[in-house]
This record gives sequence, structure tokens and C-alpha cells, in this order.
Amino acid sequence: MARYFIRLSYCGTAYNGWQSQPHVGTTTVQGTVESVLSTLLQEQVNIVGCGRTDTGVHAKNYFAHVDIIKPLDGTNLVYRANKLLPEDIAIHEIIAVSDMAHARFDAISRSYEYHLHTAKSPFEPFSYYYYYDKPNLERLNEAAQLLLEYVDFTTFCKLHSDVNTMYCKLTESQWIQEGDTYIYTVTSDRFLRGMIRLIVGMCLQVSRGKLTLEAVKHAMDHQNRLTQDWSVPAIGLVLCDIRYKMDTLVLPNP
Repeated sequence: MARYFIRLSYCGTAYNGWQSQPHVGTTTVQGTVESVLSTLLQEQVNIVGCGRTDTGVHAKNYFAHVDIIKPLDGTNLVYRANKLLPEDIAIHEIIAVSDMAHARFDAISRSYEYHLHTAKSPFEPFSYYYYYDKPNLERLNEAAQLLLEYVDFTTFCKLHSDVNTMYCKLTESQWIQEGDTYIYTVTSDRFLRGMIRLIVGMCLQVSRGKLTLEAVKHAMDHQNRLTQDWSVPAIGLVLCDIRYKMDTLVLPNP
């Protein structure tokens, strides 16, 4: 038995998130990839992802691990798998790693981007078209930078989330503008369910004057939900980078 890391990307529009679901007729990215690999390897394949992405969320650089009984040629398997996978999922590489390497628990940081546009474009169908006034970039960043002062993100967690702690260590939270495109980038050791979409909504509400920074501070200081909270559409959210403790991934010397 050997362990391999799978690096892949996907457009999440057609899927009910990453994680396999017990409901009949539910299509997920994990289930789709497992089905293809099981067919090619002629054994039941169960993969473990680096984290969950919700329905409609995309990933540019996603990692999963899998344990395979038979030795395999990763390059050949990538080629064969991509011929069977739908066009909205692509495997980029399959690499042998240490038996102890874990795609989820060994990740030390995760980065997401949220893309929105102020001008409708047929060439950006999988990003969010923002149809209000153009955001104020300075106000967006004031709201984004405020979050770096906190570790408890109860304010930005969907209700009924099954987690033991609301603590997240953000190391990056900023907006940039590229023409008609606004991109929010956030990096943390972990994220809560629905957290980023609520953060983006908060930033936009601050930009629009619907919410004050003082109200955001008060909510976070007291771990309350915002009175003007807004979960923006999933279509603009992309998992773009995962960082690992490299010593756990390296194969031991023979």
C-alpha cells in the first residue's frame, strides 16, 4: 500500500461541493474523481481531500490523498484519468508521498480568492457579476484589514456548524482592483463554513455605507452576527493555494 497526493482543479458550478454525499443523484467532485480512479485502477478508491468546498465553489489548486494497493505510474494515470473526467475537472499530477502525509491535517495554510466584476462579461461566466455601484477600494481594504486583529470568527460562521472552535489565524486579507474586476484574497490556517462569503459581503456592505466598521468591531468583540450580514454567491469563490509542512510529504530514503 502506497500513498499518493493528487493535485487537481475544478469548476464547481455543476457540483454539490467537494465531499461525497449519501443522497441519491447528488453529484460531487470527490465522488466523480473516485469513480474514475476506481475504474482505471480496478480497485475501490477512496480519496481524502484537503477540505470541503461548498456547492458552486471552485478550486485552482486542490490537493487530496489516496492509498493504492498496486504500484502506479502517476504520469500515465493523470493522462488516462483526464480522458475520462468531465471537462470541468482536471488532474494535474499524482505524486508519491510519505505514508504519514495527510492532505487535510498537514496543510498549514489555505488561500482563497473571491472575484467580482462591475461590468458584465461573457468571458467571465464563473465569477460574480456585481451589479451595484463600483466598490470603494479603500473602504473594502479598511474592512478587510480589520479582520487581521481578530482570531474568533463566530460573526462570520454559518449557523449550526459542527466545529469545536471558531478560532482562525488570518495572515492575509486584502482587496485589489484590476480594471472592472475586484479580487479579495484571504489566507488562514483554517476557515469556517460560509466564512469567506460572509466576509466578502461584509466588506461590500461597508463600501456601500450599509454597515460601519464600528458595527463590525462590536459584533466581533461580542461574537454576534451582523445585523446587515450578506453571504455573496458561491460562484465567485476559488480555493487557489494550499501550503504544507514539506517534511511530512517527503518519501523516506530506501
